[in-house]
Amino acid sequence: MAHLKAINDLLRHNHFLDAQFKNVFDSFLSRGWYVLGSEVTAFEKEFAEYCGVNFAVGVADGTEALELALRAMQVGPGDKVALVANAGGYGTIALNSIGAIPVYVDVEIDTFNMDVQALSKAIDENDIRSIIVTHLYGRLANIDEITKIAALKNIKLIEDCAQAHGAILNGKKAGSWGDIASFSFYPTKNLGALGDGGALVCNNAETAKLVKQLRQYGWETKYCSTKPFGRNSRLDELQAAFLRVKLPYLDGWNLRRCAIAALYHQAIKHKDIKLSEYAKGCNVAHLYVVRTEYRDSLSKHLRDCGVPHDIHFPVPDHQQPMFADRFANLQLESTELLAKQVLTLPCFPEMTDDEVSWVCEIVNKWNR
Repeated sequence: MAHLKAINDLLRHNHFLDAQFKNVFDSFLSRGWYVLGSEVTAFEKEFAEYCGVNFAVGVADGTEALELALRAMQVGPGDKVALVANAGGYGTIALNSIGAIPVYVDVEIDTFNMDVQALSKAIDENDIRSIIVTHLYGRLANIDEITKIAALKNIKLIEDCAQAHGAILNGKKAGSWGDIASFSFYPTKNLGALGDGGALVCNNAETAKLVKQLRQYGWETKYCSTKPFGRNSRLDELQAAFLRVKLPYLDGWNLRRCAIAALYHQAIKHKDIKLSEYAKGCNVAHLYVVRTEYRDSLSKHLRDCGVPHDIHFPVPDHQQPMFADRFANLQLESTELLAKQVLTLPCFPEMTDDEVSWVCEIVNKWNR
């Protein structure tokens, strides 16, 4: 068995599209239009249609998308925003840039996603301006219930879909539930560019117009800024062209990711490992994450056997050193436990069944 090189081998993932990428690049060069041209416009239309919404706006990256979503929802300094603390810190970074206040909500231990009861408690105890709900590891959060809560309390709902391109529940895709949704096209995502990129999607025309202004200096017309807090956050024209090549393959890639997750779920049999709860359709298997109380031992075993793996994510947001002791009294039981236990195994569409079996065999041989 040839050893896997990465948990997400981008060389293998993108290789069969090389010829299409080269044609796109040649066409890009021949047009001589490099910023906010026809490729961005076309991708925005196609991605909005894919997500089942009216509008998509391409921006520089997924974190910028989150900040612009907050600004589009009129979140400002001192406003409180409910979010989880186990999703890599990107929502927190966006809040910090605005001066908004994070209200961290615990998660469900089995799904890794926002706990609805904990969210309700946070809303009862705080004046929450907005909710960022992250669909973590490819699995939709309990978005049906969270949408109802947000509507009942008149709270703006932002979906963080960076890891859930194409996930679907009750006929509605990730990004079509909230008031606005952010996406990342970082190369490792289910739909990844060949560099950084992001997008916001929504159904409201005024919201889409505002985001388009904010991504380009707050301009109403060229050189006339009418909106504060504008910046340069444009999706690159060339990355948009590459994303247009890849978008038609996304659903097929997601199906393969889910098939790999199912193989893992069937084949890993170890008393010290808790498997991810598998949910077909609403989970597009961005990452395959397991849990164990003995993570360091498992990690060493995998490393010694040449199995690539990672930890998503080892430090919860409220325990990040940048906050010092600001959240010293905050306890998020499930979030903190998961941070000590989660470990990510390889999962990407080009991974073969034999490679999955090889990983499972090594995992099952682990003797702590």
